[in-house]
Amino acid sequence: MDNLVYLFLLFPLVITEGFCFKNMDSKKIYLTKEGLEQLRAEFNELTKVKRPIILERVSQARSMGDLSENAEYVAARDELSFIDGRIDELEELINQAVLIQEDHNKANHTVKLGSVVLVNVKGKKEEFTVVGEWEADPNEKKISHESPLGKALLGKRVGEKIEVEAPAGTVAYTIVSVA
Repeated sequence: MDNLVYLFLLFPLVITEGFCFKNMDSKKIYLTKEGLEQLRAEFNELTKVKRPIILERVSQARSMGDLSENAEYVAARDELSFIDGRIDELEELINQAVLIQEDHNKANHTVKLGSVVLVNVKGKKEEFTVVGEWEADPNEKKISHESPLGKALLGKRVGEKIEVEAPAGTVAYTIVSVA
């Protein structure tokens, strides 16, 4: 059996043009409206601005002669490859994106994707936003719903206590408010 066919049968891969393999993982990508807009803006910037500039650099470098010893051509081609990879990744993310719906019924007070949660931990109050894994950013206090804390918070209500295992030991949190 041909190696390529064998690999195709073993793994959930799809062979696309140029024998580039893509993992067709149909996992949902949860994003806020802002997160989706950022991905779309980056996609547009890469496809409409940066990629045409790099294509022009490749074309100019190619016209300089011997490609095997042309460092400018190799660098431009590598940059184009990187940008094309990121474009493919963004396209897949955008296509698999599931928008986190804003809950206008705040009376529920249950933690879900998109919730802003105020917790009390060791006598200090901290505020987190529960987001999808692609938007998680500890510096902005955005935690993934897949993280230990995110998983523990989901479905909980104001006043409930949770415990999360951390490298330093178990950390106890009390939910103060959910918005």
